[in-house]
Amino acid sequence: MTTSREVRLKSRPEGMPQPENFEIASVQLPDPGAGEVQVRNLFMSVDPYMRGRMYDRPSYVPPFQIGEPLQGGAVGEVVASNDPSLKAGDIVQSMLGWREAFNAPAAAVQKLDTHGLPPQAFLGIAGMPGMTAYVGLLKIAALKEGDVVFVSAAAGAVGSVVCQIAKLKGHTVIGSAGGDEKTAFLREIGVDHVIDYKATPDLTKALAEVAPKGIDVYFENVGGEHLEAALNAARPFARFALCGMISQYNATEPPVGPSNIMLAVGKRIRMEGFIVSDHFAMLPEFLRDVSQWIGSGQLKWRETVDEGIDAAPGAFLKLFKGENIGKMLVKLG
Repeated sequence: MTTSREVRLKSRPEGMPQPENFEIASVQLPDPGAGEVQVRNLFMSVDPYMRGRMYDRPSYVPPFQIGEPLQGGAVGEVVASNDPSLKAGDIVQSMLGWREAFNAPAAAVQKLDTHGLPPQAFLGIAGMPGMTAYVGLLKIAALKEGDVVFVSAAAGAVGSVVCQIAKLKGHTVIGSAGGDEKTAFLREIGVDHVIDYKATPDLTKALAEVAPKGIDVYFENVGGEHLEAALNAARPFARFALCGMISQYNATEPPVGPSNIMLAVGKRIRMEGFIVSDHFAMLPEFLRDVSQWIGSGQLKWRETVDEGIDAAPGAFLKLFKGENIGKMLVKLG
């Protein structure tokens, strides 16, 4: 028997999640059964979308259940296998994060060819966040020559990749982030114009100053005043890729919508929400391009790493306090 600790949802948060909404429990894992593997997780991911799964309401993914372990992306090492497709020592990816170890059918995990990258890269730059950036910018926003691109939460796991893909394709990029460390990171990765929204009393004015001729693409991660500023700055026929609106995830009352949403009509703006899982047909193309860009040094990434399963709830809360640069991870192994 192997002992594993896991994070369970103890109660459903109201507003900003609190530590007391989570609990750590220990479980005993038997040897894997026929067709099963036992995996010890090395890294787990925390992502903003997980907040939506803490509500008991219909969504594109089922809600987390009270008293059950949370779920999310993880990479780990097979420590025992009862299936011929996997052997001890194989590195695998799964959606069975938020736990130190687990038993599962071999079909529930995916063997990783890391292409020389560290395994945790497949939770970030080479995984769901990187592919979200790729799909949102190139397919949803349909990036085309000469576009000026505005990105909110630009120093995050998704936003920082959006900025870099737009730059390596030759575009002018404007990135918004909060604080000196994040804005310095954006300059480091080549963002043309950096807005520190925490130090800017008027985001609409700040965006107009760096994009006097307007923007063609807005990659939306935040909502609220960022969306209002983007609507004001949009050129006719601008395209908005709506990836997320983290400013509203913990709202206890529906916020007032953008006061200037009517501009979308006259400017003929196309706004499209998207979920990356609808676009997995693009995975081979994404992996081909991202591995090439990383290999050539055109694509860089940052990680914010907390250690230990006990740190997982706190790492998740950091996402909503803006305390991460790049991908937020918890190291377990």
